[in-house]
Amino acid sequence: QVQPVESGGGLVQAGDSLRLSCAASGRTFSSYTMCWFRQAPGKEREFVAVISWSGGSTYYTDSVKGRFTISRDNAKNTVYLRMNSLKPEDTAIYYCAARYLGTSYNPRAYDYWGQGTQVTVSS
Repeated sequence: QVQPVESGGGLVQAGDSLRLSCAASGRTFSSYTMCWFRQAPGKEREFVAVISWSGGSTYYTDSVKGRFTISRDNAKNTVYLRMNSLKPEDTAIYYCAARYLGTSYNPRAYDYWGQGTQVTVSS
């Protein structure tokens, strides 16, 4: 069992960068697939990026490919989302979620969620 806690959100201008962190408690963090989702006002929660339990596989939604990078440090029980060239349409609450072993893009497949961190990108 893991409990994710996100940090690093904020208000930035278009073109700026941010790095989100997700620290997860639990001694088996390295067995969990970690995923970032986001939810904008009035919209459904959407997949952003996922990293496998080993860190060997990563996948991104098309709108962030080439701009966002997901990574993990299993020694620190932490997953990161580096966001470059931010756009106003990236404005959302970003959630970190954990799932035992298998990779999925579906938020319903994830058992453990953080409280979210707000990212606001002004034009």
